[in-house]
Amino acid sequence: MEMPVPNANVVSRKARLVERLRDVLPSDAVIDDEFETRAYECDALTAYRCPPLCVVLPRTTEEVSAVLKICSDMGVPVVPRGAGTSLAGGALPTADSVILGVARMNDVLETNYDDRYIKVQTGRTNLSVTGAVEADDFFYAPDPSSQLACAIAGNIAMNSGGAHCLKYGVTTNNLLGVKMVLMDGTVVEVGGAHLDASGYDLLGLICGSEGQLGVVTEATLRILRKPEGARPVLMGFNSNEVAGACVSDIIKAGVLPVAIEFMDRPVIRATDAFSGAGYPDCEALLIVEVEGSEAEIDEQLGVILQIARKHDPVELRESKSAEESAKIWLGRKSAFGAMGQINDYMCLDGTIPVSSLPFVLKRIGELSQDYGLDVGNVFHAGDGNMHPLILFDANKPGDLERCEAMGADILRLCVEAGGCLTGEHGVGIEKRDLMVDQFTPEDLDIQMKVKDVFDPSWLLNPAKVFPLKSSETRRAA
Repeated sequence: MEMPVPNANVVSRKARLVERLRDVLPSDAVIDDEFETRAYECDALTAYRCPPLCVVLPRTTEEVSAVLKICSDMGVPVVPRGAGTSLAGGALPTADSVILGVARMNDVLETNYDDRYIKVQTGRTNLSVTGAVEADDFFYAPDPSSQLACAIAGNIAMNSGGAHCLKYGVTTNNLLGVKMVLMDGTVVEVGGAHLDASGYDLLGLICGSEGQLGVVTEATLRILRKPEGARPVLMGFNSNEVAGACVSDIIKAGVLPVAIEFMDRPVIRATDAFSGAGYPDCEALLIVEVEGSEAEIDEQLGVILQIARKHDPVELRESKSAEESAKIWLGRKSAFGAMGQINDYMCLDGTIPVSSLPFVLKRIGELSQDYGLDVGNVFHAGDGNMHPLILFDANKPGDLERCEAMGADILRLCVEAGGCLTGEHGVGIEKRDLMVDQFTPEDLDIQMKVKDVFDPSWLLNPAKVFPLKSSETRRAA
């Protein structure tokens, strides 16, 4: 993966940069030792690594503003970083950049149950947002698989979703307002504790902007009352295509489960061995969960099970207790870790129309044979957000390149099927050069003009999102 040539002028002034940063931050908030900075040389897309110039770990919006003013003044690129769980290289540094990590900014600033919102610093982890309100029977809906570790900052940057996004939407549907620091240090507030902000939808622009426009330091999030109850059902099928057809039929029937999750045989085997979830021996598995009162749950599951039986399932297993529900979900929530025990893999993220699931799954299987690389499929089937895991050997020459080429073909397939390059992982470096497969040059130019407004010098999160040649030309201008 090509990266820009480091700016020698910036690198040569590292000592002066570090000195200025230490003038405005606590002594333990600046890391410049070359060995210690290696902890930040990559995110969860570990195939690509580059140690940064230095790392800063501020605790307040004011400290973030001071850091950005210095970097802007010295022409130093800045890479915002949440928890580093990005699977698209969204937080990969360049050799002449400063990593600005928000992990120490993790306070709850305000909780309002009457108006159903919580305000947090964006270094707070996703799961701990629910943890702050669950004792009062509230929760925060977006639930990425990495929710135990991932930060709200990264969720906003990539517009993350999760298993329950089918019913509750992704981050943008649950984000009410932000406090953001621009590259020149200016602090702006967009939205707030109300449902709709006046004027242009700048919040919609910021959510999913991948650190290209500013550093989000505080977020006002929608919280919801916990439902009366929830119950999953596990469905096993003889093929991926049949499982995909079942998903399509459930959606067409007008039933809205809270989640429809898909796993194929390689993932089923790995997760079952890892978690002991007791999954059936089958080619494809669906976990479908519904919420509501007991009567509502029974009615919805009745319709869903009737649809499933038409597809000749290997097994239908309806949860009968909270313990059984937790066991059904255990394997799915640990899928990425389980697959990591058996092989190196690259996790893709593309979105397609639900009706295209059978065709796309079939083509992924064909591509797997063509490239000679195994694929495990685990994804949010209800909204067509696919996560193929391409297995490869990082120590085998040529395997990574083959994996990249296959991944590009799968993502192009998603676009050709009427979908898009990303559902929740973002573009990062992984898909930046595929943007031309989804957008025209005119489309990309308009997007880059938006960045021109917020970050005229193109110092924020360099080499991401836009094709490298285009972004470097813009930066030089």
